[in-house]
Amino acid sequence: MPRPTLPADEEKLIVLGINRRQAIVRLAAAATAGTSVPALAQPASRAPGGPPVVSVPGASGHPKGSKDPRDPDLVNPELLWEKVLTPEERATAAAVCAVIIPADDRSPSAAELKVEDFVDEWVSAPYPLQKRDLQIVRGGLAWINTEAGKRWKRRFAELDDKQKIAICDDIADFEKARRPFKAGARFFERMRFLTMLGFYTTIEGMKDIGYVGNIAAAEWKGPSREVLAHLKLL
Repeated sequence: MPRPTLPADEEKLIVLGINRRQAIVRLAAAATAGTSVPALAQPASRAPGGPPVVSVPGASGHPKGSKDPRDPDLVNPELLWEKVLTPEERATAAAVCAVIIPADDRSPSAAELKVEDFVDEWVSAPYPLQKRDLQIVRGGLAWINTEAGKRWKRRFAELDDKQKIAICDDIADFEKARRPFKAGARFFERMRFLTMLGFYTTIEGMKDIGYVGNIAAAEWKGPSREVLAHLKLL
């Protein structure tokens, strides 16, 4: 199974040079905020000799304290919820991740980068989108193990690569999947997005797609001829 390309819909991953933990906090916050923080803010007050202090309602409802999930600390990121996937579920998730993004000559597989950790963090988050994804992912992990048992009397993680790919080929395209595989295809569709999201926010994943980011340079030579040609500026 070839590596997937980046999604082109509204869930398209735009690599920003942030790490995996920062990505999940930022995306979870964005998925639940609905409006911008300034629109939710109460009138500012000023502590004696200090800057204005803005009070944002709803902060006390955070699962592990009074921090506002809409204003995460990206300098000192912290996971603010417990992971919920069982060791067996994580092992199955890792095996699926490895099929979705296998190792090649440019980078390791998603499983080697522990992308299942990211998936676990994502589906464990206490927000509506993540709660929905937990149902999809947890149900899909059970489904794919059941399917592996029907075919080869083993769990999915215990199959060889050819057997894993045989199952995944049947659920790789929701529109083309046969009716008995629709539930599995819905799971695989979401798992593919989460795997890519986790993989391409790692250093190795960003190198895989050629993302460079800000790099110190002694001088600026301007865009390359290839870039100028692409933009029809030559």
